[in-house]
Amino acid sequence: MKTSYLLLLLSLDPITGILACPACTLQQPRLLRGITHGVGPDSRWDYLIVSVAVAIVLGSLYFSIKWLIRPGERSETHIKQVILTFD
Repeated sequence: MKTSYLLLLLSLDPITGILACPACTLQQPRLLRGITHGVGPDSRWDYLIVSVAVAIVLGSLYFSIKWLIRPGERSETHIKQVILTFD
């Protein structure tokens, strides 16, 4: 059990290396400053593309959790009912 905690802590340590260095911080727009390395977005289209991707991911996450909690299959012949009953 202690080994898994040690591995977890070691895996979280590189997070500080991900944050932007001072040179990259100066190149970033105000919205992304200090978060990421490299140059900032090239145009406003980059923000649009990322926004659409975030919306798709959040929608997928919402429906995944919703259907995991309340799947909605009520039929007695559904495969879920066959698996869950051990007659």
